[in-house]
Amino acid sequence: MPSNEMMTCDKDKPLTLSVLDQSPIPEGSTGGQALRNTLDLARLSEDLGYHRYWVAEHHGTPGLALAAPEVMIGLLAAETSRMHIGSGGIMLPHYSPLKVAETFSMLSALYPGRIDLGIGRAAGTDATTTLALQRDRRQRMPDDFHDQLIELLEHLNYLEPSTRRRKAVLPGGDARPDIALLGSSPQSAIWAAELGLPYTFADFINPYGAEAARFYRQQFQPSAVSQRPHVTVAAWAICAETEAEAQHLAQSFYMMMVMLHAGRLIAVPTPEDANAFLDANPSALTGLLQRRRVVLGTPEQVEAGISKVAEEYEADEVMLVNILHSHSARRRSYERIAEVFNLRQSQPQLVEV
Repeated sequence: MPSNEMMTCDKDKPLTLSVLDQSPIPEGSTGGQALRNTLDLARLSEDLGYHRYWVAEHHGTPGLALAAPEVMIGLLAAETSRMHIGSGGIMLPHYSPLKVAETFSMLSALYPGRIDLGIGRAAGTDATTTLALQRDRRQRMPDDFHDQLIELLEHLNYLEPSTRRRKAVLPGGDARPDIALLGSSPQSAIWAAELGLPYTFADFINPYGAEAARFYRQQFQPSAVSQRPHVTVAAWAICAETEAEAQHLAQSFYMMMVMLHAGRLIAVPTPEDANAFLDANPSALTGLLQRRRVVLGTPEQVEAGISKVAEEYEADEVMLVNILHSHSARRRSYERIAEVFNLRQSQPQLVEV
C-alpha cells in the first residue's frame, strides 16, 4: 500500500500543521540567501513538530527564489530526517510527465516514505515567461493538464498504462512519492475526487474553496493512491507577539500583492516602505483584503483563525504560508504557532513503510 495511507483523516487526532515555503527574496538580499533561508526554516520546522514541508514553483519574479522545487527537495530531505518534503507544487504544464516521474522516483529512492509530489496546473508566472518556458514557441501550449496527470499517474504505477504507452522504467524502481493535487478552483476538486488523490486547496489565493472541498469529499473515488479523501487547506498566517506587530509585518506582503495586480513584480519590501506605499494607496489595499484571507495576530488569535479555516474546510491538515521581509520574523511566526498548537507533542510521527 502506498504511503499516502498516512494522509487519511482521523478526527480524534489534533490538527496536523505543515509549512509551504515560497522562498521570498527580501529587498536588499539575494535569491541565494532566500534559498538558504528556506533550508534554515525547514530545519526549524522539523524541530518544532510540523508534519511536512513543501516548496513552491514560481518563475521570472524578483520576489520569489524557488524556480525548481525538485532541486530544493533533495537538499531539504538531506537536511531533515522526519518531515515529509515535497512540492507545492510542480507546475505540470511546463514539463514532460515522464521527466517528473523519473525525478520524483529518484528522490523517493533516496528518501523512502518522505517525498511528496504536489501537482499544480497554474503557470506560476506571467504569460510572457510561460511562453519562454516552452520548448516549442510557435504556438501556446495546449490545455491538456488532465491528460498529463493521467500519464504521470501511469508512469508512477498508480494507474495501469494505456495501450498507447509502455510501462516506464523508473530509476527508483518501486519507490514512488506520495502524490496530491493542488488547486484554487472547483475544477481541481473534480479531478482530485475522480482520480482518488489527496487534495490541497489554496485558500491563500481563493478564500472561497470550502464548497469545492465538500464536493471532493462527497465524490471521492478510492484509488491506488489513497483509499479515503484527504483535504489540506493552505492558509496565510502571520503570528507575532501583538496584533499591531503582525499587522506591521503583513504590510510587505500587502504591497507585493497590490503591485502584482498592477502588473509589477518586486522584491519583498520592508514593512516601513510598504506602509508608506499603502498609506498613499488605501483603495488598493481595501480591494486586496476583500480578495485575500490573512490569518494574523497574537498566538491566540492565530490559533483561533487557523482552527476556523480548518473547520470551514473540514480539513485534515493545514499548510501555513507567509511572506515577510525579515527571515527572523518568519522563524518567530512559525515558532509561536507551533507553541500555541503544542506541535512537538501532538504531531503525528513518520511511520516507515
